[in-house]
Amino acid sequence: MLRTFLPFSRPNITREDIEAVSQVLESGWITTGRKCAEFEQNFCDMCGAEGAVALASATAGMHLLLEYFGIGPGDEVITPSMTWVSTVNLITLAGATPVFVDINRDTLMVDVNRIAACITERTKLIIPVHFAGAPVDMEPIRELGRQKNIPVVEDAAHAAGTAYRGQQIGKVGTAVFSFHPIKNITTGEGGLVSSDDPVLLNRLRQLKFHGLGVDAFDRKQQGRSRQAEVLEPGYKYNLTDMAAVLGIGQLKRLGHFVDKRRLLAERYLEKLRNIDGVLPLSAPDYAHEHSWHLFIVRVEIDHIDMTRDEFMVRLQDDHNVGTGLHFRAVHGQKYYREHPVKAPGALVNTEWNSERIVSLPLFPDMTIEDVDAVAEAVKTVLSS
Repeated sequence: MLRTFLPFSRPNITREDIEAVSQVLESGWITTGRKCAEFEQNFCDMCGAEGAVALASATAGMHLLLEYFGIGPGDEVITPSMTWVSTVNLITLAGATPVFVDINRDTLMVDVNRIAACITERTKLIIPVHFAGAPVDMEPIRELGRQKNIPVVEDAAHAAGTAYRGQQIGKVGTAVFSFHPIKNITTGEGGLVSSDDPVLLNRLRQLKFHGLGVDAFDRKQQGRSRQAEVLEPGYKYNLTDMAAVLGIGQLKRLGHFVDKRRLLAERYLEKLRNIDGVLPLSAPDYAHEHSWHLFIVRVEIDHIDMTRDEFMVRLQDDHNVGTGLHFRAVHGQKYYREHPVKAPGALVNTEWNSERIVSLPLFPDMTIEDVDAVAEAVKTVLSS
């Protein structure tokens, strides 16, 4: 047993991060300001995006995008059920119908053929999900969207630092990123929408702050314009400078974080290879660079006398190893069981994974010895 509890994730916060936040607090401008603008630009520089809007959360970003695309009653939005529930909640709250598409059993990714089979005359948006730090095969999905005149929004909450066919996620199209503390970089809480569509970006900037015609911090005014007018009803979704300055420091270390996560993940794959009862995810077969946001395995409950939940409890109680669950299928959640959503095909692979999926500890401050200890704990629990 590990002497101290090993959580499944922990953010890397340095003394420099703390000092940068303190400097913002002492500056007198702690809400949306210069640091937020700098963070947006730095993120664009990192991934090659034409523009970005930083927000209070990725959920806020998805909400504004649904608003931008006019999603409402009678519309259908295609997305996997193997995702965090926030996207599906927002579709439902907009009065639209979530349409669930099944995933690849071993990568957890949607593909263009499954999506195409779900399209109807009511389909107004497609939201593929990059999973655990690996990318969806986006080129054929984008082409399908162009052919059908259906916009595509990438759920890139897991994909900061992920590359697809030689380009960082966020460079092409429209993507939503999360900076929750478990993500590859964090702003405490926060999110960002990147896009190559300037009209979309301008509308999101307006919607994120009460519908005003200027940002919460106008770069020319060095503050908010006294003449700012409400051009349409909007929301209060702006990111603060306190959060943004943390993101600036984190973003400088993203490459290091990804390298360390990759090293740890490779060790996991080596140590778990010969352990019966646990099956890691497979890597996609197209060109990509994995950012290893999560290290996910599936517990083979058909071959052991233990459920996935029992496996997680045993790791924590007997071995001091924390785990995560990413995710229970949305259509299996209580509300969506009682309020059925649309699934044109059987969600066989989604449901199979939903019963077996577990995230093992993975974060930059871990050591190789931590990975070895987790692997040994997994082996002990499964062999017992």
